[in-house]
Amino acid sequence: MPLSIAIIGSGPAGFYTADALTKACPDCRVDFIERLPTPFGLIRGGVAPDHQTTKRVAKKYENTAMMQHVHFYGNVEIGRDVSLMELRAMYDAVVLAVGAPADKKLTIPGANKIGVHGSAAFVGWYNGHPDFRDLKPDLNTNSAVVIGNGNVAVDVARVLLRSPRGMAESDLPDHVAAMIHAAPITEVHMVGRRGPADAKFTNVELREMGNLKLTNPRVRPEQLPEDLDAVLAGYDERDRRLRIRNLGTLREFSTRKDTNKPKNVYFDFFASPVEILGGEQVEAIRFERTRVENGKCLGTGEMFEIECGLVIPSIGYRSEPIEGAPFDEKQGIIPNDNGRIEAGLYAVGWIKRGPSGVISSNRPDGVIVAEYIAEDITADPDRHGRDQLEAVLKQRRIRWIGYSDWQRLEAMEIENAEGHAPRKKFVTVEDMIHALDGLPN
Repeated sequence: MPLSIAIIGSGPAGFYTADALTKACPDCRVDFIERLPTPFGLIRGGVAPDHQTTKRVAKKYENTAMMQHVHFYGNVEIGRDVSLMELRAMYDAVVLAVGAPADKKLTIPGANKIGVHGSAAFVGWYNGHPDFRDLKPDLNTNSAVVIGNGNVAVDVARVLLRSPRGMAESDLPDHVAAMIHAAPITEVHMVGRRGPADAKFTNVELREMGNLKLTNPRVRPEQLPEDLDAVLAGYDERDRRLRIRNLGTLREFSTRKDTNKPKNVYFDFFASPVEILGGEQVEAIRFERTRVENGKCLGTGEMFEIECGLVIPSIGYRSEPIEGAPFDEKQGIIPNDNGRIEAGLYAVGWIKRGPSGVISSNRPDGVIVAEYIAEDITADPDRHGRDQLEAVLKQRRIRWIGYSDWQRLEAMEIENAEGHAPRKKFVTVEDMIHALDGLPN
């Protein structure tokens, strides 16, 4: 009797796990359970809309989804439609691959003012994620501050500054494009607590900021280190190479002459946010200058302010608890032993190890857990997996979305696209269901 395995979440971690399972136990039946009607997680809802090349990895995942023993149950939410405990009674093994969808909160005074939006919410909004369709950020400002120096921070800054022509081949939703392109934003400040050698963005993302048609990259040369050996001591050779490339790009930015481009992106380092200023609405943000000593970031007591009407903290993501599974509130993950949580329950991706790495960083997690399942689990004749799941969903009148339904949705998105856009996304669950059922929106 083949193993029945449920994977909760259909992002990269989930798909790498499914692919590995089809190799580790070829006869197993694998079911994705996804709360949205759409698969692919951050590939659809997190990768920037103008990075279509990166999104193409979804085609590899489709090969897995189309396998005979792999099924997709979209629009099924754990805790709302079916519980984790019920799934564990239906399946021989359950893998949690739900990622880290929540923002790590900025906790300084004023962080709850109008005009402060975490990067998870803001990125979800400009990617057409149904959870953030109604975010409606106020972009009526000439200055925005992005707190953080990682790839997400760079994405946010670039999307705010890129020209309509530069976004023409993206899948930026129409309602988002209308707001961003009409916004009077001419300055974006990217501010990090540590120095440029410690920035987390990749060099490809950084160099892209220097190629924007309407925007000048601005770097203060005095913030760039002269003694690379001193600031890179302790890093392995690979890390040293990556950081040296970033420092070289930042140095080139710092030497650029003034142009007639109307917008600027400022890369500012050694600054920690202290307070967001204003009444109900953001008016400025106060920072304290920092210095790094023996690996620790210390305040200097020197303060400065940046006037702005929009603040986007990009300081990390966080997983959320799942009823029926343990949770480490401090780390924001599910406690696990390299993927094993307890008998029959496993974790992969960001819910396992926290939000780190790139898309392919999730592949080893899937391979490890697939090997564990092959070693740990014997098929239980009383667990029938998808047969039991479908019976429960039918009884509860849950409208699930199969993979063929998703393919129909995707075909409609592609057909509805205008100009050079690759697709016109459905941005609410209701619109997706109505489109599939042939109902007017």
